[in-house]
Amino acid sequence: MNVQMVIELPDRQGIQTIIHALDAYKIRLRANIARTQRRLNEFERRYDVTTKHFLATMAAEDLPGGDVEYVEWAGEAKMLAGLETELRELENARYQL
Repeated sequence: MNVQMVIELPDRQGIQTIIHALDAYKIRLRANIARTQRRLNEFERRYDVTTKHFLATMAAEDLPGGDVEYVEWAGEAKMLAGLETELRELENARYQL
């Protein structure tokens, strides 16, 4: 199901501003995704398990850092999922002038 959104601008000059803002935001999302993925990779190397395995089977007691380390790793995983969803939604958006 497609949904349409209408943005009304006072003149055509605003069109490029909107397009550039969306492009800049997508660039920031990609940078944040890469940074978050690097953090997840650090946890995966440190514990020699994938994030998927960690989320499915491990608890704070399984990590030397305990609750803090668990919350950080799980938080990074949740952050990555949210960033990827947001980028996917923006990349799937189409506009017509």
